[in-house]
Amino acid sequence: MKKLILSIMAIFAIAIFPTDAQQITPTVDQVKSLTSQWTGERFPDGRPKVSDNLLKRLEKVSMEEAWGYLRNKGYHNQYENDWVIIDDDRVMTGRAVTAQYMPLRNDLNDLVKEIGKSEGRTQAGGTNSWPIDVLVEGDVYVADSYGKIVDGTLIGDNLGNAIYAKSKRGVVFYGSVRDMAGLSRIEGFNGWIKGHDPSFIQQMMLTTINYPIRIGRATVIPGDAVLANKYGVIFIPSHLLADLVINAEFIMLRDQFGIQRLKEGKYTAGEIDSKWSEPIVKDFLDWVNKKQDLPMSREELNNFLKERNW
Repeated sequence: MKKLILSIMAIFAIAIFPTDAQQITPTVDQVKSLTSQWTGERFPDGRPKVSDNLLKRLEKVSMEEAWGYLRNKGYHNQYENDWVIIDDDRVMTGRAVTAQYMPLRNDLNDLVKEIGKSEGRTQAGGTNSWPIDVLVEGDVYVADSYGKIVDGTLIGDNLGNAIYAKSKRGVVFYGSVRDMAGLSRIEGFNGWIKGHDPSFIQQMMLTTINYPIRIGRATVIPGDAVLANKYGVIFIPSHLLADLVINAEFIMLRDQFGIQRLKEGKYTAGEIDSKWSEPIVKDFLDWVNKKQDLPMSREELNNFLKERNW
C-alpha cells in the first residue's frame, strides 16, 4: 500500500509541477500503479483491457444495480447525472481514456505543446485532437473541461467522426460540444455532455491524457469501465467489473423468478421480498437449472452460487 501511495504521489507531482520530467501521459508503469488491483490483460499504454464480452453484458445492468454494488464495495464517488445526451435511447459502454482541460495559461500551454512535440504528437490543429489520436476500438473519450459551455466546445462533427472511426463509441464530457446536428448524424456515435454551443474552443488548454480526473461528483481512472445511459454515467474500477456484472445478472434472474412466481400466486409478496426460505431457494435453483437463456455462462453461474449467501 505504501508503494502504491508513493507512486500516485509521484504521478501527481509530475502532472502538477512543470519540470524536465513533465509528461502529457503517464508511463506504462505509472498506469499500472494506478490500476494495481487489475490482474488481467492490458493495453500497450498500461490501461486494463476489460473484455468485450463483459462490456456487452454491462449494457443490460441498471444504474441502481451498478451503483449499489460499488457503494457496498466502498466506492461512493463513481456516478454523475444531469447530462445532455445526443441519443438517450441508446446505451454506451467502453473503457475510459481520460483527458484534463484547464483555463488557458500561456506559459503552461507552451510547455504542453513543447512536450507534445517531443513526444511526437501532431502539431497540426489544436491539442484537443491529441486524446483522439490515442483511442482504440472500445474506448470512451472521457474529458473534464470544468463545465465550460461557451467557447468550451471540445469537438464538432469533424472530430466526432474521427472519434467514432477509432473507438466505435463516443464521449463523456464535463463540458460542451458544437455541431450537435452533425454529431447526431454520425451513426453509432453518442455523447454525454453538459451543454452545447455554436462557438469554437478558446481560452482553454489540454494538460494531461490518461491521468485521474474528476467528472462532476465522480473520480475516473484510465481504463475504468464506463456505463452510460439515459439515467446517468457510472465509472466502474476495472478490477470490479466482472463481479459487478455477474452480481447484477444474478439479481435480474432473482427478480425474474420472483415476478413470475408472484404472478402465478405461488408465494406472497412478503415471502419474495424478504430472505428466502429453503423451499423458495430450492424452487429458484430448479428454475435456473431449466432456464436456457441465461445472461452468464452456466459455469459462471455455478461458481457464483458456490459463494452465494442466501
